[in-house]
Formats: sequence, structure tokens, C-alpha cells
Amino acid sequence: MTNSTLSWQELVPDEKRLKRLFSQGLSSSAYGLESLQPRLLNAIDQLNHNPACSLALIKIEQHPTNVKTLAQVVEQRLIPRDAEQWIYHAEKASQYELQKVVANHTQSAVYYADWIESDQLFGYLSEQQGCWTPELGLLQKANGGTLILSIDCLLAQPLMWCRLKKFISDKRFVWFSPDSRRPLPIRVPDYPLSVKLILVGSRESLAEFSEVEPELHANAIYTEVEDTVEMISDEQFVNWAAWIASEAKSLAFPPPDVGFLLRLTREATRYTHEQNRFPISALWLHKQLGAAYAQGKRLTAASLSAALTQQTWRESYLPETLQRDLAASHSLLETQGERIGQINGLSVLDLPGHPRPWGEPARLSCLIHYGDGEINDVERKAELSGNIHAKGMMIIEAWLRSELELEQQLPFSASMVFEQSYAEVDGDSASLAELAVLISALALKPIDQSFAVTGSVDQFGNVQPVGGLNEKIEGFYQLCLQQGLTGKQGVILPERNCCHLSLSDDVIEAVKHQQFHLWPVSTVEQGLQLLMSIPWIAEEGDDEQESLLSIIQERIDDAQQPDKAPGGLFSSLRWLNWLKRD
Repeated sequence: MTNSTLSWQELVPDEKRLKRLFSQGLSSSAYGLESLQPRLLNAIDQLNHNPACSLALIKIEQHPTNVKTLAQVVEQRLIPRDAEQWIYHAEKASQYELQKVVANHTQSAVYYADWIESDQLFGYLSEQQGCWTPELGLLQKANGGTLILSIDCLLAQPLMWCRLKKFISDKRFVWFSPDSRRPLPIRVPDYPLSVKLILVGSRESLAEFSEVEPELHANAIYTEVEDTVEMISDEQFVNWAAWIASEAKSLAFPPPDVGFLLRLTREATRYTHEQNRFPISALWLHKQLGAAYAQGKRLTAASLSAALTQQTWRESYLPETLQRDLAASHSLLETQGERIGQINGLSVLDLPGHPRPWGEPARLSCLIHYGDGEINDVERKAELSGNIHAKGMMIIEAWLRSELELEQQLPFSASMVFEQSYAEVDGDSASLAELAVLISALALKPIDQSFAVTGSVDQFGNVQPVGGLNEKIEGFYQLCLQQGLTGKQGVILPERNCCHLSLSDDVIEAVKHQQFHLWPVSTVEQGLQLLMSIPWIAEEGDDEQESLLSIIQERIDDAQQPDKAPGGLFSSLRWLNWLKRD
């Protein structure tokens, strides 16, 4: 069993290694995308080399920046294709013939649109002084190349989609009148087509498309633009740095320095909630580049840090207001001393309309009384908890019954509640805290209030990872900071969550100077010993060692002993009890 804390070096990237690798990436002329989006590149290559398939479906969050970046990637991967180029030639007014300009013309154009109307896509006939002229649309301009359109746009205009599908399938564009009651004023020859179509949209849009066009969806080339990538090899870090430098160049920004990239890695892992996973979203990167550039027209560690500090300050009015309330005198949260049946749990608030979630400590309490063994979840009975929270409560009850090895019902009942909480509670991330406070009340042993606890528990006593870990830790740190740091405070967290840590600068500094601590645990036993300084089970061979399990079992045995009436056989109290029984 271990109760060692995490060092501050474990909370930040390996700067020595990354500094060397990022220097290589900034000096590289490679775009760095080959190892960052291999699935996307493979799908593009399949579309280019497969003459029997002209449709690809790509899952991507639809934003102009994302679609533009995708178009750039597609254009870079296009192979030269021999396509015939045509123009309309009028020998007489409003009488057109189709003429081939250059035979076997090499063409590799990519056209895209976030939203498009029928005239923009298919073209139209314009009139000037009684003369009609065919104006080509995006479909004809993309002839011989690739056209990228939004699924949402096509689903919202089903007639336009039906025409587009037919034209691409027939490899021929037929001019039509937008008003079915009025024919075209002139005759325009059909336009030969050879177009590869890429439809992009969210997962929900793709699901709707599969219902409308099940056969097309099943036979199309499908892939997803990845938002994040697991960074393991040196080559991946080099390519990531090269990609950032390339994006900065495309925005006409100065090249980023190595310090900028090192600071960006911390923001990147905070975004992904994993230390080995980095974002490769152009939308996310452009936001960071733009914010840093606004701080002095340079891309440095100082400019990015200043931008992130200002962003946090701008967005922190509501979190700071609630944190002040938690530290006020009317709040019963404590970060010092010891209490039986009381513990600091951690939750995350994510309010609609606010750009980021934040952590909020919560006081959990438990009372024990003689009863039928039921653990009363007050939140559940008040209809303030969800199904996942109820599941967590049943799991900790199952673990406790298994550990106690009871032959009959537990002679105690418990009442557990989130104090000063008036909103719905859900999730099982408080399971470890709830189990600890239950054991504290059963064993009548106090819990050190310097700790806050988060973690889920399974039926075998393993502590499982939870979400929102960084926000939870920072929320408790702010409470300790306002109530006064003692050097003993900190958070007990699942050991399996250590790879998700990406904390703010002030928390890292506090850990570095041993003013705040992080204790990773993998089992319930480790967490209980940290909280109450007593092991759950005595070491083998040490029968005299006090343990929480033996204390609870002894209390159960005492509760199950029959009461002996004082005064002997002829006691008046004994006869009174006998009369009452009758």
C-alpha cells in the first residue's frame, strides 16, 4: 500500500525531449499531415484511384475553417487527371454549341461551399438586351476535379440533391428551367461531367443521410476527420510541430518559436484531457494562434500565456462568484480538522451558455443508526439523483456487504446526503467518497478534512477513473486557497486518471512548493488509510493491529448481542417489560 504524492514533474510534459523534437519540426518543410490524419488521406486516395466510386462521406464538425482545411488537404492529394474542358460558343445570338477547348487537359481543381443555392450549384441563364447567356455553376466548374458540399445543405433542399445525384451518376449536366411551368428560353447543349463528390457533415447529419440514401451510404467511401491523435513517437511530435508552423504561415503569422509550442502542449492536453493525446483540429489551433498573435504580434510562450490568462479571467466571473460563496461563513465546507461521517466530495458544473466547466467541492455526510441494513440515499428519495448515481450507491453497498461477510442483515441503517445541494446529482464519480464516509460513520473514526476525494468504485474495490478531473482539483484548490493553505491539503484521485492531468499554472506551482498535494490510489483500501490513518484490514500475522474492518465487525457483534435486563429475576423492570409484552 502506498500513500505517496505526485511530484510536479509528473504534471507537465517532458520539456527536454519536446524542445529537441519541436526544433526539428519547425525547421522541417513537411506539412506533417501524413502521420496525423492517415485515415483521411487513405480515403482521399481511394476516391482518386477508384473509377467505380465517385462519392465519399466524411464526418467533420462543420465550420468554415474545418471545411477549408479539408479542401486544402484534398487538393494536395489529388492526382493529375485527364479531363476534357468545354465552353459554350455562340455563332448567333442565343444559339450555343458546346466546344472542346483542349483535349486531354490536365485538371485537379477542388471547389467547396458551406451553403449553396440551386443557381450557384447548377448555373443559370442570364439575359442582357434580349440575349441569353449560360452562366456556369460550381458543378460545371468542378468538372474533372472534386466538389465538397455540406450534407445539411443538400438535405434541406431535396430537389437540388436529387438533380445533383442524377447529373453525377449520368456524367452529364442537363440544363433545366427553375420553373416547371415555363420552358427554357433557349436551347443549351448538355454539359459532360466527371466529378468526384465529397459530402461532409456531423455524425447526426450522416445518420440522417443514411436513412434517406441507404444504398449510397453503404457503397460510399467513409471516413472521419480526427480531432485528436495519440502522440507516442518522435516522428509524430515533429509532424505536429510542422503542422502548427504550416498553419501559422497560412494565416500570415510569424513562425512560432519552440517556447510557444512547449506552452501549447499544456493547453493541448488540457483540451483533450489526456497527456499523450493532442488536438489536430484546425479550428482549435487557429483560436490559439490568433489569441497569441494579438498579444504583441508574436508567437511565443509569453504571448500565449498572456492570452490564456486573459481568456480565463474573461470567462471566470460566474465561477469566481460561486467559489466565493463556497468559502463564505455560511458554507459548511471545511479544509482543516477531522470529522466523523463527513467528507469533501468533488463535482463539476457545466452550465448551458458558459464556455467551460469548473469544479465545485461538495460536503457529503452520513449518519448511522440501528436499523435493517438499508443505506438511504437522500438524493434518490428526494428525486434529485440520476440512475448512474443510484448505480454507484448499489455498488458500494455490495462491496461493503462482501467485505463484512455477514451471515445476516447489517444491524445498522445509514442516511447519506450531499449537504447544501439543491440541484440534481448524477454520475458515480463520488462513489469512493460515499464509501469512505459510510465506513467512517460505521467505525466512528474521523476523516481528515484536508482531503477531497473523487473516484468511482467497482464491486471488487478497485478505484476507477472519472471525468472532469482537472476542474475538480482546481475547484478544491481554490477553496483551500481562500480558506488558507496549510501544506496538508490535497485531492485523492484514481491512479488510472494520472494520464489525464493537465492542471493550471497556479496548482502546479502549489504542488511544486508542497503547499498542495495529489494522492493517486488504485484501491479502496489505499484511499481509506489516507483518509483515516487506519488500515482497512490488519496486516497478516498482526492480530493486535487496529483496522477499520475489525472495528466495524466488533460494533456489529455488540449490536447483535441480546440485551440483559438489570436486577435479576425479581427485578421490577423485568416484570414491567414482561407485562408490556403481554
